[in-house]
Amino acid sequence: MNSYKYIWRITYPIILGMMAQNIVYMVDTAVLGRVGEVAQAAAPLAGMYYIAVFMLGMGFSTGAQIIIARRKGEGDVSNIGKVFDHSFYFLVAFALFIFCLLKFGSPIILDGPISSPEVYAGIIEYLDVRSFGIFFAFVNTAFRAFYIGIGNTKVLIWSTAAMAFVNIVLDYALIFGNWGFPEMGIAGAALASVISEAVVTVYFLIHINLKQKNSACSLLAEYQLLKPHKPEKEQFNIIFKIGIPVMIQNFMSLGGWFLFYLMIEQMGVRQLATSNIIRAIYLILMIPGIGLFSATHTLVSNTMGKGLQDEVLPLVRKIVIMGFSMTILFVPLTLLFPEAMIGVFTSSSDLISITIPTLYVIAAALVIMPISMITFGAVAGTGKTNMALIIEMITLSTYLVCTYLFAIEFQREIHEVWYCELIYLVVIGSLSYSYLKWGNWRASSV
Repeated sequence: MNSYKYIWRITYPIILGMMAQNIVYMVDTAVLGRVGEVAQAAAPLAGMYYIAVFMLGMGFSTGAQIIIARRKGEGDVSNIGKVFDHSFYFLVAFALFIFCLLKFGSPIILDGPISSPEVYAGIIEYLDVRSFGIFFAFVNTAFRAFYIGIGNTKVLIWSTAAMAFVNIVLDYALIFGNWGFPEMGIAGAALASVISEAVVTVYFLIHINLKQKNSACSLLAEYQLLKPHKPEKEQFNIIFKIGIPVMIQNFMSLGGWFLFYLMIEQMGVRQLATSNIIRAIYLILMIPGIGLFSATHTLVSNTMGKGLQDEVLPLVRKIVIMGFSMTILFVPLTLLFPEAMIGVFTSSSDLISITIPTLYVIAAALVIMPISMITFGAVAGTGKTNMALIIEMITLSTYLVCTYLFAIEFQREIHEVWYCELIYLVVIGSLSYSYLKWGNWRASSV
């Protein structure tokens, strides 16, 4: 059941899908780097702010994913549609609230923390457009939770490939005004993202209506998706119990990274541009580890649904070995070809030389990241999402205190500030391992 082959079959579509998503981010950063240093600094910071808020919905859908995987393991297929529909109801309503926050609350929230007027103006210009994409993004998270939860992850390859293709083409057209389109700059990058998210939503709606291979019906019919299920308080309570802690944890995690960048922004535009380049590279190189982290939720929950609690720790060890084996391959690349990797995002020789030491820090982080994040994902996969939240709170507090001391209080070099990433990974990995080893998670029910 939980062989390396099975783990890989569930995980590789997630990894390929994440590659497409991160290639889009890399292209955005590289293209906007040609627009100007302010645009390169503002758009990723705005995107990170958007993603931090978006992760509230993503966290809720992760809770639904864990429950769907548990029901699949229990053989209770009839309830999977109910779980999906109730999460769908909530996410659509929640998207309206988040849209208002992004569209009308962002100028108030960000006016104080952003010290550069140019960067602030760029962020607001981006969010004014990108906020409309939250409706599509939240719907997509519900579908993504369903597909990963039932183990049908191949569909993610084509959905994210479509998103990447549309986004990259529209970046070229809208940022620089090619092919007769208006030259929109940073707003063009935002509009390209909104349209690509809408394309993914259309793709999912088409796919669930198609007749499935080796089946007489579509996924829509098989799992009774998007049926007029009467909203049930008990069903919402089950999803909220698992999903709300993941919502808060995801928001805190991405929000913490956003605060990290706000502190970097206080150091100067050049340091922020350096960190944005590093983040783009880091997100690409950590794809195997994060892909396995996402799959861990389903694999652990499904295993527990089958009543195989004693198989969970051996399963986690296998996933960690796979993640480490894939991620470690990138370390020599960062050490041997730093100028080439950074040069994808900027043509400035000064910026390249400043960024190289930080890239070396990320090389060290890649050694630890798959071990720590997969172990952390296993905690949530057991259904103990409240414990995962506690672990995140402790880790993030340590991370932000260290960042403040390095960046603001002691005013260290930018690569030294990035040492905080190593601290984050060591703390979250140690706490997660300790809980899996000695914690009371085996009797967890969802």
